[in-house]
Amino acid sequence: MLKEATAFSALDTAFHQPYNESPLDNAIRRAKQELLRLQHPSGYWVFELEADCTIPAEYILMMHYMDEIDTRLQSKIANYLRAHQQEDGSYPLFFGGPGDISCTVKAYYALKLAGDDIDAPHMKKAREWILAQGGAARANVFTRIMMAMFEQVPWRAVPFIPVEIMLLPRWFPFHLDKVSYWSRTVMVPLFILCSNKVKARNPSKIGIRELFTVPPEKERNYFSHVKTPLGKCILALERIGRLMEPLIPKAVRRKATEKARDWFMARLNGVDGLGAIFPAMVNAYEAMDCLGFPPEDENRRIAKEAIDRLLVIGEDSAYCQPCVSPIWDTGLSSLALQEVNKFEKDPQLADALMKGLRWLASKQLTDEPGDWRVNRPNLEGGGWAFQFANTYYPDVDDSAVVAQALAQAETPEFDENLRRATNWIAGMQSDNGGYGAFDVNNTHYYLNHIPFADHGALLDPPTADVSGRCVMFLAGMLKRRPDLKPVLDRAIEYLRKEQEPDGSWFGRWGTNYIYGTWSVLLGFEAAGIPKTDPSIQRAVAWLKSVQRPDGGWGEDNFTYHDASPEKRGRFHTSTAFQTGLALLALMAAGEADSPEVEAGVDYLIRTQKADGFWKDECFTAPGFPRVFYLKYHGYDKFFPLWALARYRNERYGKA
Repeated sequence: MLKEATAFSALDTAFHQPYNESPLDNAIRRAKQELLRLQHPSGYWVFELEADCTIPAEYILMMHYMDEIDTRLQSKIANYLRAHQQEDGSYPLFFGGPGDISCTVKAYYALKLAGDDIDAPHMKKAREWILAQGGAARANVFTRIMMAMFEQVPWRAVPFIPVEIMLLPRWFPFHLDKVSYWSRTVMVPLFILCSNKVKARNPSKIGIRELFTVPPEKERNYFSHVKTPLGKCILALERIGRLMEPLIPKAVRRKATEKARDWFMARLNGVDGLGAIFPAMVNAYEAMDCLGFPPEDENRRIAKEAIDRLLVIGEDSAYCQPCVSPIWDTGLSSLALQEVNKFEKDPQLADALMKGLRWLASKQLTDEPGDWRVNRPNLEGGGWAFQFANTYYPDVDDSAVVAQALAQAETPEFDENLRRATNWIAGMQSDNGGYGAFDVNNTHYYLNHIPFADHGALLDPPTADVSGRCVMFLAGMLKRRPDLKPVLDRAIEYLRKEQEPDGSWFGRWGTNYIYGTWSVLLGFEAAGIPKTDPSIQRAVAWLKSVQRPDGGWGEDNFTYHDASPEKRGRFHTSTAFQTGLALLALMAAGEADSPEVEAGVDYLIRTQKADGFWKDECFTAPGFPRVFYLKYHGYDKFFPLWALARYRNERYGKA
């Protein structure tokens, strides 16, 4: 809660000076200029997207799996890994988080492959920490699959995922169409690798036997994480299936392998890679090797290039991104700059915006094939991907943000883009009124009980944050398209049901309740829901209750692990991006003149850096809650700017 003693010096000064001399205006101008400087000549913005040390460690593991070792690059990635180790020897899933055994095992193995002595202090600390957690056998499924490929654990240590899954009918309890896009793209090439029980080349024959408390071949508790009756039943069926695997006819295995190969080859996605996400791309690359594609094969060469495009290489350090986010970054940067330009009417800014919007319009996916068509076969295309290209997998969330930016341009140039986007987004609504990120009605929750799904992220169900952004866009199109009202009403009703008792909304794709509440309140504002609505007032009260004494807001990723009301919206420090989100949410709820908003704006002005941006060290979003987190390097750039610009518009009036 904001204390009365919070300073308002910057704002007090701002409103007693001419407009062009105010600290508020200067803060906006500096951030705007720096953001424009980072625009690519083609019109887009793209910022680094950083994950935990799992991804760079996996890059080193891939090099040794394939025996394609770039020693110079390996040395730089190793430097990155060493620099991110915690004092207790572990590696966390997000900045400041607790150590994670799977991430730590992969980082340790990668460093050992890179040549680090196991008796070096950092390696000794990591090893002791792993052993204290029960050893490498306690690592998650994906880590154990990696260890099986490197012959460090027996194949019985991993779930039975035969390639014959490709032949199952759609009515079967497990089918590719029943899991999320990211699960499909990761799993299909993995079926090939696991069915062939592949062996890493591992030219130096380096192992990690020292990380086990029980010899791997004698370990009997690889699946101790399976607790539910349904999970144990599926595990028993898996064991029966493993015993029967030698009886599978060769012709059936060949047919299934060919179907898996054809499936992922059709979705290779050029230099943007399978699913445009690192784990799927690596699995596809290794599966092509397993299937006998020679190094000179053009598809294999492009698959490797797609992986290497994810690298961020510095002078002494390097890491690998899980994917890239240009559509998302450009859409949100455009919304922030459009808010700036409502006041300034700057021709140079308007030109930059139009360049970015035209680039976005050119990236719309219209008639390309897509897995979403399984549930919506008659729906015309009209969405956008998250990455530069991901033709099979447009993202509903990105599509709503991009379409909103195009609509705000108020030019007939984008009418066809908007027509297609409106139809596609409206058509992707799930039966409960909400929106998932990529799929419709992806709610087969029983699948989260299968042993393979220990990460709990096999599905893509509707979420409040994505639904809020769809409401934001569709509400703005209602005057053109009155037929959207039933779609909009169902989405709003879904959001009302999803509101937490304390007034917040869960943020599936951003940390966390502050992010979710921001998304929904912007949607409610666009839909014209009165500011006096009880759901809005509860959200406002919650946001004010979690404001920090310095005027800012901050929430950490622990709220994905402990969702108790006393933990929501709280962090040991304020962050610029979450302060920006909270301010935007409060202003959408009609609170622009409140002391809490003034204090939040003052916090952003006081904490702006010399380069015009802000600096948040924390991770900003989950890839998958509780198991995989991301740091969007653009969030501390465009969200604070957007908030300051809207505040200026609310205080001074829109030109």
